[in-house]
Amino acid sequence: METVNLDKRKLKNIIIIYGIIVALVNYIGFLLANSGDMPAAQTEAYSAWLDYMSKHSTMITVLSVLSFVIPILLIIRYRYIIVNKSNERIINLPFTFAAIGSLGWGLSFVTEAICLVYVMIKFKINITEILFVSFINILQTSICIFTLAFLILNFIHRKLVLPRLFPNGNLSKYNIGVNPSVRFIVIVFYLSICIFPVFFVTLSLVNVIRNNHLNVGFNVFILLGIIMLFSVIILWAFCDFFTAPLIKLKQGIQNIKSGDYNHRVDIVSSDDFGDLADAFNEMTGSLDEKNKKIHAIQDSIIKGMAVMVGSRDDNTGGHISRTSDCVKIFVEKLVSTDEGTKYTPEFCKAVIKAAPMHDLGKIHVDDAILRKPGKFTDEEYEIMKTHSSEGARIVESVLSQVDDEKFKTIAINVAHYHHEKWNGMGYPEKISGEDIPLEARIMALADVFDALVSKRHYKDSFTYDKAFQIIEESLGSHFDPELGKVFIECRPELEALYNGYSEQEA
Repeated sequence: METVNLDKRKLKNIIIIYGIIVALVNYIGFLLANSGDMPAAQTEAYSAWLDYMSKHSTMITVLSVLSFVIPILLIIRYRYIIVNKSNERIINLPFTFAAIGSLGWGLSFVTEAICLVYVMIKFKINITEILFVSFINILQTSICIFTLAFLILNFIHRKLVLPRLFPNGNLSKYNIGVNPSVRFIVIVFYLSICIFPVFFVTLSLVNVIRNNHLNVGFNVFILLGIIMLFSVIILWAFCDFFTAPLIKLKQGIQNIKSGDYNHRVDIVSSDDFGDLADAFNEMTGSLDEKNKKIHAIQDSIIKGMAVMVGSRDDNTGGHISRTSDCVKIFVEKLVSTDEGTKYTPEFCKAVIKAAPMHDLGKIHVDDAILRKPGKFTDEEYEIMKTHSSEGARIVESVLSQVDDEKFKTIAINVAHYHHEKWNGMGYPEKISGEDIPLEARIMALADVFDALVSKRHYKDSFTYDKAFQIIEESLGSHFDPELGKVFIECRPELEALYNGYSEQEA
């Protein structure tokens, strides 16, 4: 995660202003909470509780005030973290300060509950109803305070603070801790605006009925219950309406970032979300089309370079084409084996696509050596061997702008290591066993097989029997023994492939 260093003086001023706003909002909540009596029935228990509060009003007031000391300390602590340690947390400051500010109401309820327990023990009264009503009152107040504080702070933050601190945007790259989701915000706002006021009014109505000994039919309570249930259903529908399309769009963006340009968002709607999804799908369709064109250009470059190699060495040109077909057959056979699950479709596609690039390094070899009809001298052979490392350099250069890092790595490995041997006696790095990349071990079998069954300036073609005999005898020395066994199983398909080539291709 990236971090950001901001001006400490500006951060301090922002935190002080936000802290004052939270304090003022909490003061408003304090005035509202004490503007009237708690809507509980005028019972003996409630009278005892009122009598206790009147006698110990100073202590209860002190406890209530102390309940808000902890949030203040948390704000001070958070200020220290932002200014001196992790000031990118300023991004999420409205949510954090609103949550810390509403924490005091929870602590206030805890102190009140402790006092109620003491009264229950001393006066032997039932505090259940008082505790329940107090909990509902505190919960509603704290949620309303959180909502109001968050709305004010978030408006200032989004309109004034963030554009100045982060003029280039891109906030998702920073480590901002907890990030409130749209679903969470919608639920909090809806609870504060709709459900809790309805619930509180219902509770007050019930207490009025009880205190005045009014006879109300049971149907009224059923109706109130239906209203509450309907409110919850609306909340669920409201959340789903906003969050479901946003989640799909966010997932779609993640897929595009990972390279899946064919992804489409399935939002069918006539509202703004539907328009946004249509625009998104049109964008991804355009990206997919351009991406395919880019890949087609890359493939053309690869094939063009292979043709360029072939124009200098007829053997190499046909060799590149034949080994590519051979690799395709071999990879398809590997996928059908018991361990085929480890050969992912992406890997198989990359190896087949990279096969034509394995001998690109021969561009670097002098014509006099490349086209020599006879056997190489030791010095000439050493020069010829450089085509592996040189090929890796060329492939890396050609694919430098390719986004697919896995394909790029596989292509480089195929060019670099296809002449390595299982026993470590190959070139250019003399690595052995499974240290040789899997894709290079696959390429080595196809490369040698084609060299054996094809006619060269310095030799006639071997029979299929002789070629497969040589490969079988080289398992565990030249070739990966397990891969080699599967390659030998490809014999029918390989013979059919090579029998189908014209004399010019062979």
